[in-house]
Amino acid sequence: MDKIKILSGTTSWELKEKICENLAVEPTKAEVSRFADGEIRIQIKENIRGCDVFIVQSTHPPSDNLMELLLLIDAALRASAKRITAVIPYFGYGRQDRKDAPRVPISAKLVANLIQCAGAHRVLTCDLHSDQIQGFFDIPVDNLYAFPVFRDYFGTLPRDKFTVVSPDVGGTNRARAFAKRLGNLPLALIDKRRPSPNMAEVMNIIGEVEKRNLLIVDDLIDTGKTVAYGAKALKDKGAKSIWVCATHGLFSGNSKDLLEESPIDKVIITNTIPIPSHKKFKKLEILDISSLLAEAIKRIHEEVSISELFV
Repeated sequence: MDKIKILSGTTSWELKEKICENLAVEPTKAEVSRFADGEIRIQIKENIRGCDVFIVQSTHPPSDNLMELLLLIDAALRASAKRITAVIPYFGYGRQDRKDAPRVPISAKLVANLIQCAGAHRVLTCDLHSDQIQGFFDIPVDNLYAFPVFRDYFGTLPRDKFTVVSPDVGGTNRARAFAKRLGNLPLALIDKRRPSPNMAEVMNIIGEVEKRNLLIVDDLIDTGKTVAYGAKALKDKGAKSIWVCATHGLFSGNSKDLLEESPIDKVIITNTIPIPSHKKFKKLEILDISSLLAEAIKRIHEEVSISELFV
C-alpha cells in the first residue's frame, strides 16, 4: 500500500484504527486541538506530498465533526496530497435532501458543496439516506451498502419462518434488496404517516406478519420512535419475534429507554458512528464495518473496480 495515508478527526479515530489494521498500514499522525475559544485547529504531522490520502470522518452532530472533516481536507490539499478521498461512514444532513416545505434549505446539497469546495477529489460513504444525494456532487461518489456485513451476521434465513419489514414506504427498495440477499424472504410494509419530524403514526400493516419472525430494516435509528412504534403494531398483529437492523445508530434523546422497553428483541447496527457507553443497552449489538470500508479504500487506491462490493 505504497503512498497511502489514512487519517481521521476525533469522532472516527477508532474506526480509522480498525481500517488501518485491515490494510496493514500505519495511521497517519494528525493533531486535532482547540483554541481557548473552542475554534478547531488541525495539523497533519507527517509528509503527505504526492500521497493518496483518505480522511475518515462521520458527520453526525455536533457540527464540529463536519468542520473537522472540512479542515482536514483543506490541510491535506495545502500539503500537496495527490488525491483526497473523504471517507464519510455516516453522511450527516442527508435527511434534508429536498425542499419539502416553504423557506427551508436543502442541507444535503450545501454539505456536498462544502466538501467539494474544501478540496475533496472523491467521496466514499455508506448507506446514504437517499441515493440521489450522489447527484449533489460533481466528483465521484461511492455509496457502499452494509448488506455484506449483515449478511455475514444473519446468513441465509428460512423463508417459512422469517419476514423482512420496511418501516415505511420510502424504505421499501432497501428492505426488498435485503430480503433478496437473505434468501428471498417475504416482505411486509408498515404504512405510516409523519405529522412532524421524529414523530410517526402507524396506519396499517401490509403483508403477513402473524406468527412470523420479523426483521425490520432501516438505514438509521435516531429517536427510535419509528421502529419502536412499528414493533408495537407488529406485535399487536401477532408477530413472534422482532429484530431491527440499521446501518447507523444515532440514538438521540430517550431512545435508549424507548427501545429497551419496546417489544423489539434485538437491535443490530454497525459502527459507522461511535456509540458512547451511556447510549448502549442490553438489546444492542454493534457489527464492525471496517473490513468493508478497508476493501473499498484498497480498491480505490489500486484503481480497481469496487462494483463487486455493491452486490
